[in-house]
Amino acid sequence: MPGSLKRNRMAENIPFNKPSLIGNEIKYIRDAVRRGQLAGDGTYTRWCNERIRHLTGSGTALLTHSCTAALEMAAILCDLGPGDEVIMPSFTFVSTANAVVLRGATPVFVDIDPDTLNIDPAEVAKYVTPRTRAIFAVHYAGFPADMDALAAIASKHGLMLVEDAAQALGSTYKGRPAGSLGHMAAFSFHETKNVISGEGGALTINVPDLARRAEIIREKGTNRSQFFRGQVDKYTWVDLGSSYLPGELIAAYLFAQLESESAIRTRRLSVFDAYQEAFQPLAEGNRVGLPKVPPHCTGNGHMFYLLMEDQEARSAFIARMKEQNIATPFHYVPLHSAPAGRRFGHTPGAMAVTDRISDTLVRLPMYFDLGSDIETVIEAAFRALEEA
Repeated sequence: MPGSLKRNRMAENIPFNKPSLIGNEIKYIRDAVRRGQLAGDGTYTRWCNERIRHLTGSGTALLTHSCTAALEMAAILCDLGPGDEVIMPSFTFVSTANAVVLRGATPVFVDIDPDTLNIDPAEVAKYVTPRTRAIFAVHYAGFPADMDALAAIASKHGLMLVEDAAQALGSTYKGRPAGSLGHMAAFSFHETKNVISGEGGALTINVPDLARRAEIIREKGTNRSQFFRGQVDKYTWVDLGSSYLPGELIAAYLFAQLESESAIRTRRLSVFDAYQEAFQPLAEGNRVGLPKVPPHCTGNGHMFYLLMEDQEARSAFIARMKEQNIATPFHYVPLHSAPAGRRFGHTPGAMAVTDRISDTLVRLPMYFDLGSDIETVIEAAFRALEEA
């Protein structure tokens, strides 16, 4: 245990995540009520769209009620249908696959890179077929996938490239922001993310023709937005779509968080760095595995995880941390092994890395107000590991 960590006190219920008020959230919610529009696409939605577009370097940003909604919009924009395939990692949240399955297409699950835990471009290249229509690349833990390699595959085969950037707002790849790296990108503002609105998401789009269609899909398949801009004399149903807009109260809360995105990211990165420094001696002794930051990426402090020797060691660690009132959850059950994944998906190759990571990864508390409790978490983790 690091010499500076000498206290041996019981934590007072440190959760894995805790949503925080950062600045003007309540003020902006009151203002939204006073403005008299609580439905979507009001003033705060427009402000959020512009702020997200700026943060991501994308051509267009459209606020949605969830990242799930953004992914579903992306699947429609990819023109997916029965018989089509989309290559994606299995180590991801179910929404990545559901968006594809809802269009009647098939998720093709491939293995991840053991260092970044992102989709492995070499595995993607092996399983492209004439039925492949898109690649959905997840930016795990806020570190972007190898987008240049994936873009080369997509270009060679005429595929759509979609970033599942749910965890990656504020991260960069070779100096370019997540959200600007593919044809489209989906972001999450769920309360477990860096910038939050309870529920919420956004779709960023880097192809003008797709942006025009996305606006229609987001408005139930109507050209309602064009009507309100005076571009048509009435609006009507013109395409597929659904109600993907959030209400203005969600947007008002989110805008206050977006104003503080840089400060939130800086605070979380400081926690990430403190964890990394504290556990580095254990990693050098092969006691645990730590996140490996790709040299061409900058992260956003979304997540910090440890990799244990095996599932039994992981379960023992979680139990010992729980005894000390600290929540340390594992993460995804791989989609290829889930009942719906076996029913709706296709897994053409070995998934050894995915299975091993799923069995051994454990996440440490990470949120804006963690403060000095990080020392308590580190102390408790060393005790748990020593007992093991």
